[in-house]
Amino acid sequence: MLTKRIIPCLDIKNGRTVKGVNFKGLRDAGDPVELAKRYSEEGADELVFLDITATLEKRKTLVDLVKRIAAEINIPFTVGGGIKSVEEIEELLKSGADKVSLNSSIVKNPDLINKASDTFGAQAIVAAVDAKRHDSSWNVYIKGGTEDTGLDAIEWMQEVEKRGAGEILLTSMDRDGTKSGFDVELLKKVNELVKIPVIASGGAGSVQHCIDAVKLADADAVLAASIFHFKEIEIKDLKDKMRQSGIEVRPVE
Repeated sequence: MLTKRIIPCLDIKNGRTVKGVNFKGLRDAGDPVELAKRYSEEGADELVFLDITATLEKRKTLVDLVKRIAAEINIPFTVGGGIKSVEEIEELLKSGADKVSLNSSIVKNPDLINKASDTFGAQAIVAAVDAKRHDSSWNVYIKGGTEDTGLDAIEWMQEVEKRGAGEILLTSMDRDGTKSGFDVELLKKVNELVKIPVIASGGAGSVQHCIDAVKLADADAVLAASIFHFKEIEIKDLKDKMRQSGIEVRPVE
């Protein structure tokens, strides 16, 4: 078994870390630079930074903030939010990001995945998918979860893999911020059909939820926000319990 990753997520709005439920009702969770530094020191495997209103506000991700965070951490760092071109990806990678997360822009222009993957390598390109259940299937949502594209999420994830994405960041909008557990059914379906790593996002509320995402749905990584921001679960404790359940994780030094 490959080592499974624990990834805290910083949702950024107006330069602050925020957290909501089902993409709404945002509350302040602290300074992103301080949080990033803390997570790097506490044994997180990677960090994800999402400028959650960049697309809606039609502006670029906060390059200065990316530089400030990159200077404080020594773990891989993924940045997303409002990224629309190969030039913008290059600017973020030069500013200290290791990977970029693309969502709304690749739904509107799927060729951007091919171009970005060819230019920077698949390992630098993460396809972020915000999925919401519609009866027995899931639809892809864009613009920070405000617009239903009508695209079938499972089919879309197979397409992003074919086009050269190196990883999928899959958020269940139904579970986001609810702490009711990851959408194991959705994760399982996707992992049966794609070979690239899938990061489980949306719904982490307990250690068991994280174990279930890996053991029942074959997630390659678990991403969470509020349980880490508000210290409900410590990364070291989570890793210890995952290891005890037979999951390979990178030790906390």
